Amino acid sequence: MARTPLDVTDAELAVLEVLWRHGQRTVRQIADELYPDGGASKAATVQKLLERLERDNGYVKRDRSGGVQSFAATVDRDHLIGRRLEGIAESLCGGSLTPLLTHLVRSDRLSGKELQSLRDLIDELDSERPAGRRGRRPSR
Repeated sequence: MARTPLDVTDAELAVLEVLWRHGQRTVRQIADELYPDGGASKAATVQKLLERLERDNGYVKRDRSGGVQSFAATVDRDHLIGRRLEGIAESLCGGSLTPLLTHLVRSDRLSGKELQSLRDLIDELDSERPAGRRGRRPSR
């Protein structure tokens, strides 16, 4: 299956994880974290990943103002999670998030605290929606 322009590979995701965790970083700093035993070839790999994330997705921005170029994420983790979950729902569930969410919530991986957070979120969302719109999917 062809990759859509806004998808990210696992390697690109690893680069974004470093940027989300630490903020703006140079190619060398990212390469050192991802490949502690790597050399120049690993730095070249990170450079290519950053170029793709900048060119194809716009998910990173380059800062050329210093002596060494640095990169920062322009997309936040929540946005990317949402895009990926919507893509999974589209391909596996006909676009509906309900089966996906149901499966995730019914798994035994959620703690009591996490389940309570979900209940609180649902209550909050219900109280924010007009009465006539409850239970219907929001328009986009």
